[in-house]
Amino acid sequence: MTRTVLESATKTVIIGFDEPFCVIGERINPTGRKKLAAELEAGDFSTVERDALEQVACGAMVLDVNSGAVFTNRMAEDPRYADNNFVEPVLMPELIARVQALVDVPLCIDSSVPGALKAGLETCNGRPLLNSVTGEEERLELVLPLVKQYNVPVVAISNDDTGISEDPEVRFAVARKIVERAADFGIPAHDIVVDPLVMPIGAMATAGRQVFALIRRLRDELGVNTTCGASNISFGLPHRHGVNAAFLPMAIGAGMTSAIMNPVRMVEMEAIRAANMLMNHDPNGGEWIRFARVIEAVGAGATYAEASKAAAGTGTSGSRRGGRRARG
Repeated sequence: MTRTVLESATKTVIIGFDEPFCVIGERINPTGRKKLAAELEAGDFSTVERDALEQVACGAMVLDVNSGAVFTNRMAEDPRYADNNFVEPVLMPELIARVQALVDVPLCIDSSVPGALKAGLETCNGRPLLNSVTGEEERLELVLPLVKQYNVPVVAISNDDTGISEDPEVRFAVARKIVERAADFGIPAHDIVVDPLVMPIGAMATAGRQVFALIRRLRDELGVNTTCGASNISFGLPHRHGVNAAFLPMAIGAGMTSAIMNPVRMVEMEAIRAANMLMNHDPNGGEWIRFARVIEAVGAGATYAEASKAAAGTGTSGSRRGGRRARG
């Protein structure tokens, strides 16, 4: 059975077909968050630190760390700040260091800049998830050697040099290509987590059915774990969290094993925990009962962190103790 192993210095999380659904917290990402980008430009990491703590308290098992900031004010002083290849390799290690100092979950190093991915790998403890590689030839040649060198799993996004296809057959073919090219580098399929690319249901009525079918094929034919940007399905729609909360259990039922999402949205987390129980990934409903106690405590005035600690200590669903120590 396919098992993708992620580690921090002290904790192991396994993404797998028979494991609880892996929630990868998305909030440490300055893209589209002007306030956060401005804070990072000023050397202020308070929102990053708050987001790290809150996401883990709400149930994130892995934290995505994205360094895609634009430093608008610094551009006037130094035009190099207009180039992400200059900004991100410096910012990524600082973000990772701040997050690792506060939480013990594994990380997902997220950047389109290979230099930032490498800088993150050099800084990160344990065995992080690398986000990401695509089917683009240049990207394959730049990222797969890093995956092999550092022995880490990688997110494989199903687009290539032709862009993102609306045809699910094309997206499956791109995923197969990435898995095969990774094998040429000695990277096993269990270290590839495919993102089949969820299309917005508001723009494409068949988007849900497409991705469910793709997930099944990726599991049955390629034997890989899967992930997605969960909120993409509801882009442009009203009451997005209701759509997301319906989509996630259906995706889990089709075989999806993780998602990059906002764990602070409790309606979506409630849907995931219910799906875990229904899929028998939460034996006897222990995690569901713990979650119910957290919600009750929050309703009574506790913070998520306080409620989570009171309900079940510091553990999170689907995690195991005993990850590797940091690289020296």
